[in-house]
Amino acid sequence: MKLITEGIRVLGEWGAVLFGIGFLAPLIAQSMDALEIAAPFGLPTIAFGLIVGPTAGVVAKLRGSWV
Repeated sequence: MKLITEGIRVLGEWGAVLFGIGFLAPLIAQSMDALEIAAPFGLPTIAFGLIVGPTAGVVAKLRGSWV
């Protein structure tokens, strides 16, 4: 039981980063595809989303807030 509790605590601490990977990255990629916006440097849109999304999550984690 302690292992499960510890795992949930660790996941909670990294929740903003996981949100950036699991939600923001695909949202950014799909939005860019729908609006026909090309990602810089010839990257696929999902690769660009996987750079921007987790970066925003890390910033939110360090600041303690999304805003």
